[in-house]
Amino acid sequence: MSKPRAPRLALFASAAVLAAGSCAHAATAPANHDASATPGTVAEVVVLAHRQQFRGDVPIQELPQNVSVVSAKLLNNANVTTLDSALELVSGVQHQNNFGGLWNAFAIRGFVGDPNLPSGYLINGFSSGRGFAGPRDTSDVERIEVLKGPSSALFGRGEPGGTVNIITKKPLFNPQGYVSVAGGSYNTWREEGDYTRGIIGDTLAGRINGAYEEGDGFRDHGHYKKWVVTPSLLLDIDPATTITYELSASHQEVPFDRGVLAVNGQLGVIPVSRFLGEPGDGPIKTDGLSHQLQFNHQFNSDWTLLLGADYLATQLKGFSTEAELVHPRQLLYFDGQDLSRERRYRDWSTHDAIVRAELDGRVQTGPFTHHLLFGVDDEKLDIHQIQERFRPPPVTPGMTLAAANAINIFDPVYGNLPPVGAFWDFFETQRAWGAYFQDQIDLTSQLKFRMGARYDHFRQRILNRFTGGVTGQDVTATDPQFGLVYEPSKLVSFYVAYGEGFRPNSGQDVNNVPFQPERTKSYEVGAKFHTMSELLEGTIAIYKMDKTGIITSDPINAGYSMAIGKAESKGVEIDLDGVLPGRLQYWASYAYTDAKMSNSILDPDFALPVPAGAPLMGIPKHSGNVTVFREFHLANDRSFTLGGSVYYVSKRLGETGTNFFLPGYTLVKAFAAFDPTEHVKLSLEVNNLFDKVYYPASYSRLWILPGTPREITAKVTYRF
Repeated sequence: MSKPRAPRLALFASAAVLAAGSCAHAATAPANHDASATPGTVAEVVVLAHRQQFRGDVPIQELPQNVSVVSAKLLNNANVTTLDSALELVSGVQHQNNFGGLWNAFAIRGFVGDPNLPSGYLINGFSSGRGFAGPRDTSDVERIEVLKGPSSALFGRGEPGGTVNIITKKPLFNPQGYVSVAGGSYNTWREEGDYTRGIIGDTLAGRINGAYEEGDGFRDHGHYKKWVVTPSLLLDIDPATTITYELSASHQEVPFDRGVLAVNGQLGVIPVSRFLGEPGDGPIKTDGLSHQLQFNHQFNSDWTLLLGADYLATQLKGFSTEAELVHPRQLLYFDGQDLSRERRYRDWSTHDAIVRAELDGRVQTGPFTHHLLFGVDDEKLDIHQIQERFRPPPVTPGMTLAAANAINIFDPVYGNLPPVGAFWDFFETQRAWGAYFQDQIDLTSQLKFRMGARYDHFRQRILNRFTGGVTGQDVTATDPQFGLVYEPSKLVSFYVAYGEGFRPNSGQDVNNVPFQPERTKSYEVGAKFHTMSELLEGTIAIYKMDKTGIITSDPINAGYSMAIGKAESKGVEIDLDGVLPGRLQYWASYAYTDAKMSNSILDPDFALPVPAGAPLMGIPKHSGNVTVFREFHLANDRSFTLGGSVYYVSKRLGETGTNFFLPGYTLVKAFAAFDPTEHVKLSLEVNNLFDKVYYPASYSRLWILPGTPREITAKVTYRF
């Protein structure tokens, strides 16, 4: 893979040139340009031919499912710059093991997917979250939609809890934009910019946005840096036809960091800043380069065609030193102070190509209006994973620290870098195509019925380059969905929904038979409501999901696996937002999630017994967020914004097959912003206001992600 390059000075020199261009055009900006808009909420030019992928012309209020929409305005007011932080605002989304900070990892409604791969998400309707491009930045995000519940009948293979769809900022013809500089705790420095304008009359518009960030982090030896740049073009061929192109390039350098540990189940025995890897490993580097092309044509007021293609190339490369998890090889379990560690070298890359087409429209049959949706997509994903490893031997009396590649957790001395040897080299190809159909029927003005189905064909081949062996599978699936919406008034609607889904499993059993895919069934009932004023808008949902085909250890053949696990998740979600008296804006969410195993299994890593009813790892039963802010209008059209948020997570299982739990925590954030002039905004944010010690996620008691202590960030933004 050729690595994308965007030198820091060149990137921000480009932003400066664009800013100068904006000043030259300011006098001729159209009247609907909102110079006071906050970054990410610039004035919108509506292109009538645009439709949202997978939705057609059905508004969110009439969809039989819970859909949470996090806007760019909310992200900006709360100073959110990463996808993981943005998803904290949504009910039922939980942090998971993020592979040493190298990717996004989350569960929706209790189900995770493959914990050894990044969590999947969509970008503008494409499954382009796959791969190893690093955590997603929000500098190019217009909004984030979390579509809960059974979605496989449209989106294809995936988790039944829901789908995250990131909608990126699109080019506008009105010249506008911003540049910002932020600095704060742990020597953090972030620069961000966004500019859009017409290039050729009202036919071609362009946009460029991006960010550069560098800092030390709160962890010892935690220096990191990252950048992302996203240029895009919009060709408005005629009032009914548009073509958009978007390129995104990103790069990250960060030390691989498995976090802290618990000794004899006790947290807090070492500082949250203690680094247990090796500084000499250097950073893990990730790169991503993607292209998206979409054609949008509206034949008439009823029918619209969407054609699109997406290509994403990613790479992850570098050394890591991390705690050994197997008990007989771990010195810490014998002396309580010295941590045996593996050392690995990873060179992972992906190439993902997707094409899709979607036709949506309305048909009248007698008294019924049909909102029809037809789509097809085709994807080819190549994954190449090379890994080399040093592994400490089983513990023996008198074993030296060097032999175990160990470090004293109370007084670490770094510098041991044992050579690594060949471990595995796999090349995997996935080829999948699918076709889907949906019909949402307006039976009356108040009653709407949705039905749909998707057919998928999935083909997988895995080549072991060491042995030459090839394994794989061919899977087909047809997933239906049904929903009913009753809207007694424009202020409230009630819905019920059912859907099925599947997610392929990799690997084969002791008889070389490929694992059958995971299968899911989902049920949901809910209510959506809003007031005539801005006081309240929200959704209440109750759901239950069942999953089969989870990978477990083979109870008879040691070292082999079987796909026999079953799990279930049920819960309640509440999402609210609005404006209270006194112009106090708020966003609130709460989730009760009861996710557990339905049968007794042996866990797939260490064959530990997991009884039926055991909770799924990393899933809190209770979680919630409340964000409030108010904008005060001062003299001369100046404004002052003051706000804060409270985020709560209850205890959750920290290691499968044990009774080790991470404690619950409550975090408080405060933020303020002031506009001293028409173009300048000053903002201040304090995260973890009360300096709470907390642990968001873990994979085992030796791999625990600690949360960031109190963090203060100041930012200056110039809008033009």
